[in-house]
Amino acid sequence: MIRENVVIGPEGTPLTLADLPKPDTVRWVIRRKAEVVAAVRGGLLTLDGACDRYGLSAEEFLSWQRSIEAHGISGLRTTRIQNYR
Repeated sequence: MIRENVVIGPEGTPLTLADLPKPDTVRWVIRRKAEVVAAVRGGLLTLDGACDRYGLSAEEFLSWQRSIEAHGISGLRTTRIQNYR
């Protein structure tokens, strides 16, 4: 039996490729961004793989990652960006 790769998601639950946002996602809510960052950090996806899958630039992804590192998941709130600068 082959075990699927699993990482711990932003809410502390197991996350697999099947649990990630769909590749055609347009509306990026905080949870979806955090799931993609967790998937890359945990090795479920590579940075390039995530960017290709979701049509992101590396800079956009890295900005999500930096926001989480600096301010936690709430740092991903686009309406909050000004508060953190």
